[in-house]
Amino acid sequence: MDFSLSVRPGCDFSLSRGFPAVQVQFSVADTERVSSPVMELRTLRYFVAVAEDLHFGRAAARLHMTQPPLSRAIRQLETELGCELLQRSPNGVTLTPAGESLYEDARALLAQADRARVRAVAAAGAPILRVGTLADSAAQAGAALADAFRNQHPAVEIRIHEADFTDPTAGLRSGGTDIALTRAPFDQTGLTVRVLRTDPMGVVLRSGDPLAGRSSSSLAELADRRWFRLPDDVDSEWRAFWMPLVGTGDDGPVVRTIHECVQAVLWNDTLGLAPLGHRMPPGLAVIPLLDMPSSDLVIAWRTGDHNPLVRSFARTAEDIYRRAVASA
Repeated sequence: MDFSLSVRPGCDFSLSRGFPAVQVQFSVADTERVSSPVMELRTLRYFVAVAEDLHFGRAAARLHMTQPPLSRAIRQLETELGCELLQRSPNGVTLTPAGESLYEDARALLAQADRARVRAVAAAGAPILRVGTLADSAAQAGAALADAFRNQHPAVEIRIHEADFTDPTAGLRSGGTDIALTRAPFDQTGLTVRVLRTDPMGVVLRSGDPLAGRSSSSLAELADRRWFRLPDDVDSEWRAFWMPLVGTGDDGPVVRTIHECVQAVLWNDTLGLAPLGHRMPPGLAVIPLLDMPSSDLVIAWRTGDHNPLVRSFARTAEDIYRRAVASA
């Protein structure tokens, strides 16, 4: 949403909403208007957050971003307007008269923009976002992602599709989902994939297995053991990762879901792979595999999909995991 900005001596602001661009009006020629770059709503939100917290660090945390880009955005805003909005000190910031003026008008403008968004969403009917999940991906995402996205988009209906191991893209290939929380590797042709977290791998075995008390093991030590198998028609990259000892133990049971994996180990004394930290039911244990590559928890969507809900969901997921890594 664009607006008109008039600048009078001393950098006094007057915002009028509904105009197609920002205009800067100088007192030396009241009838003459000079074009200036449009101030984005995002930049105004940044400024309002700093103005309310009076501290760049606290405002950055509130905005789920780091402090340097926030500081750069405010500096750029001051450069575009040609005046200082904040007085900076080691203890925080205070608003200049120009900053106080912009703060009041910016709050009103942002409130109007939020109301416009709500009305547009209501007029379009309840939007739907189809989220695909695979194995433990939804559980690993946790309640934080659900809460954050619902706070941003309270009117959006989320439909969860739980895929099995025959489709590691969790519905993206078939078009049944808009975005997926899943685990790599798989064929990424036509998809955009972002890594949320990287987990070391372990072998799943019965808690009474002689190896269960070991601090670690290796694939070489387990080559003669019986492993459960994946269906023959699964993604080749996916199959190669989760069946690293393909060609051995070919009589193991075929599994398609995480529940079938668990039951195959419990009932048939087979082995399988799982990320370390994955919660196991009673009777099972996971020990680290030193020579097994890590597993990436990822978020993926179809490249070229410009659905703003898809991009918003992806950004929210990346922000949450970035903060989780920073606080670990």
